[in-house]
Amino acid sequence: MSSTELPSVPASNVLPKVSPVAVEQGERVRSVGLPGVTLTVRSRPPRREGLPPALYLHGLGGSSRNWSALMARLDGLVDGEAVDLPGFGDSPPPDDGDYSVTGHARAVIRFLDAAGRGPVHLLGNSMGGAVATRVAAVRPDLVRTLTLVSPALPEIFVQRGAVPTGLLALPGVASLFTRWTRDWTAEQRVLGVMALCYGDPARVTPEGFRSAVEEMERRLRLPYFWDAMARSARGIVNAYTLGGQHSLWRQAERVLAPTLLVYGGRDQLVSFRMAQRAARAFRDSRLLTLPEAGHVAMMEYPDVVATAFRELLADAGELPETTAAAAAGSDEKTDGSDTEGAGS
Repeated sequence: MSSTELPSVPASNVLPKVSPVAVEQGERVRSVGLPGVTLTVRSRPPRREGLPPALYLHGLGGSSRNWSALMARLDGLVDGEAVDLPGFGDSPPPDDGDYSVTGHARAVIRFLDAAGRGPVHLLGNSMGGAVATRVAAVRPDLVRTLTLVSPALPEIFVQRGAVPTGLLALPGVASLFTRWTRDWTAEQRVLGVMALCYGDPARVTPEGFRSAVEEMERRLRLPYFWDAMARSARGIVNAYTLGGQHSLWRQAERVLAPTLLVYGGRDQLVSFRMAQRAARAFRDSRLLTLPEAGHVAMMEYPDVVATAFRELLADAGELPETTAAAAAGSDEKTDGSDTEGAGS
């Protein structure tokens, strides 16, 4: 089997192993054990029964927390879950060490098949956007709509800010970078992430910054932190070089689900110029461009992204009248400036 082919796994008689549920700031967090992979899943109690399911996928170096602001605004519209991809957030590394885009997509498919929640509204940011594109292309039965925020789709001329990610994919660079930055504090690292991922880092609240620093300190203690980063970066670079039917652009053309594309004008990692190409590639697409946003628009401008998502569902006929009425009150003002693990 080619490394880019995705089987429909696991079999229907394989049930996930689910840990007890913990609660963090109104979000439920549980661990789901599946064949070859264990995923930490973050969710919010839905406002009412019967809401359609949604699944959120973060970017390189990120976690399920990257979606908390948007999830809070959509909890009257969808029954949302955000996963920590293998090796990120609170999810341990995959048993087979496969951090490729295909490997991450396989883990997502395995989770959806086992949970029986599909088809879902699938949302992905950056690397998570590439993973979501692959899932939607090879398993259209699992995806109702697709929302991609600064998806990591191949570019001929990459952004200057993305060069370090490409270098991280080279053998030995991760260990070299670890030695070079060993004296950096967690605060310095978070400031660097904010400067790279946000169009305006000043939008981050002091509470959000402190939370991000605590999360950075925790991640740096993980023995597999840099290995997961380096292997996933290598997976993105490898996905960029694939041609033929396994090309991410070719797979974008195969996506059947109505698609919302979100691009930031100040994105230092994914070029704003790619927005029009993406809009042409996805056959049923809508494009939202945010001139002041950076790489993580769902964290910087969650209200705007939430509104565009509702419009996507309405256009696609996925927004029942009762849900539309409930969604009208889902825009309470909550903090959207959480920086925890904002990733590429």
